[in-house]
Amino acid sequence: MMKQEENQWSEEITPKNKWFDIRLNELWKYKDLIGLFVYRDFISVYKQTILGPLWHIIQPLFTTIVFSIVFGNIAQINTDGIPHFLFYLCSITIWNYFANSINSTSNVFVNNASVFGKVYFPRLTVPVANVISGFMAFGIQFVLFLGVYAFFFFTGNQSVAPNLWILAVPIFAFNMALLGLGFGIIVSSLTTKYRDLTYAIGFGVQLMMYISGVIHPLSYISEEKRFWMMLNPIFSVIEGFRYAFFGKGVFEPLMLLYSLSISLIVFIIGVALFHKVEKGFMDTV
Repeated sequence: MMKQEENQWSEEITPKNKWFDIRLNELWKYKDLIGLFVYRDFISVYKQTILGPLWHIIQPLFTTIVFSIVFGNIAQINTDGIPHFLFYLCSITIWNYFANSINSTSNVFVNNASVFGKVYFPRLTVPVANVISGFMAFGIQFVLFLGVYAFFFFTGNQSVAPNLWILAVPIFAFNMALLGLGFGIIVSSLTTKYRDLTYAIGFGVQLMMYISGVIHPLSYISEEKRFWMMLNPIFSVIEGFRYAFFGKGVFEPLMLLYSLSISLIVFIIGVALFHKVEKGFMDTV
């Protein structure tokens, strides 16, 4: 009589009872699923559009033109001697990545309730996929900015002065992704019970733009008030991003360290809350 072989399970699903039972290693196991979600997000957004990904170029271009006219020419806000168009395009490029990250992840539970209720997979894969999809959009807009930047550079504009901080551009982008992901999953966890946040988040992100250094540099703020503005971790990233390409502005390495620290704290809190809510969110969604 043949001896019956014991079943060997490849995955054991157990409840997550602790706040910090995060299990980030599961994300690597489900990397193929994350890739499918990224593909799904890309296709679903542009499936029935004529211009498709070109909207990633049109949107920042028109926004930059409007900002240049309103804040540059009419309001005459100081931009540290940087051409208005180049200043605002640079700011909008890095800001859009944060805004897209938080907006796309703020409704994860509500938008994917039908999928979450049918099959098991790490729920965190969905917001991570959203941030990766946003990085593709950021890449397109960044190439647009580099093209405009190169034009000003080769025409001899004195305000274009890249420095060694340009090597930190991936860190600035990672910082924005981490902060956007953290805030996004916090909001998505709260929207399972408080749907009003769904409507408030878009308005809130729009307001946040005006206090995050997109419209004006830190040097535009009086020295007495700069400390309070720098408490906003996004301000440090945008200021540093511009400083890397233009060498102008008020930026110190400690500002980047502070921003990274806040982003990491927000991300940890967000992931902990996300895992706490995911156990019973189907009862409230």
